Amino acid sequence: MARIHVETIIRAPLDEVWDATQDHRRHARWDVRFGRIDPVPGSVPAAFTYATAVLPGVEIAGHGVHSGERRQADGSATSALRFGSADPRSLIRDGSGYWRYVPVSGGVRFLTGYAYRTRWGRTGRLVDLVFGPVFGWATAWSFDRLRLWLDHGVSPESARRRALAELSSRAALIAAAVTFDGRPLVVLLALGLALGVPPHRHTPAARRCRRRPTKADPFDRRAPLESRVGLDSGGPLESRAGFDSGGPLESRAGFDSGGPLESRAGLDSGGPLESRRGSGSRGPRGRREPLMMSGPAGEGDPR
Repeated sequence: MARIHVETIIRAPLDEVWDATQDHRRHARWDVRFGRIDPVPGSVPAAFTYATAVLPGVEIAGHGVHSGERRQADGSATSALRFGSADPRSLIRDGSGYWRYVPVSGGVRFLTGYAYRTRWGRTGRLVDLVFGPVFGWATAWSFDRLRLWLDHGVSPESARRRALAELSSRAALIAAAVTFDGRPLVVLLALGLALGVPPHRHTPAARRCRRRPTKADPFDRRAPLESRVGLDSGGPLESRAGFDSGGPLESRAGFDSGGPLESRAGLDSGGPLESRRGSGSRGPRGRREPLMMSGPAGEGDPR
């Protein structure tokens, strides 16, 4: 299975980081990997659908289930989920992961670890040699975008505009060197400047995030994913989170796998998910019937 690890330090209260990452509307604003995240109403364990535009007019859909949550005595929190996609165009077939929130001096150490299996056989494994690093970069870029939002008040939309403006400037520098000079040395110099000059401090940059766990990290990727989440490793993650692992992810979330996810949740597929359930998209995902595994009642609701 392909594995990805990303972490950053966010100078904000844990509850604020929690809200920005667990509310499905706020999550989709900063995480470039998702174009839309919709909770499935009434699902137990809490389920959701997501969609990502990979090309103009081309959207890949998937689904997920929250498989466990835990609060530790030291104030840290962990949430786990399983995800997958039935879309044959999706390289990712299924996977699982966690988000970890660790209080540190002046803020929160926010990290993720996830693993996924590819489809398309050997071809999929070859494609993942490129897709995996790009997906890891997108995760890190998104984490820094979140940090800028909570640390410096730079909205995700403003951060995206800044990133596009800088990208355009760097591309223009290279194009100018090729067009108006063309000498290899000048082109290489322009290329070096375009790639080497650090982004503005209010522009997201994946390079600011740690991409590999340290050897001393208790969430080292060499450990089983379940132990990194804080769950027992005595059986499948689904059963340890309180639901059967004997069938497809969709059926384990309480809906049939014979049709579109919306119809399986009792919704018409003719409009946005919010309107189909007769209400706005109110309420963060983490507050929709969370599956608390441990921790005092009334605390925040880890995903």
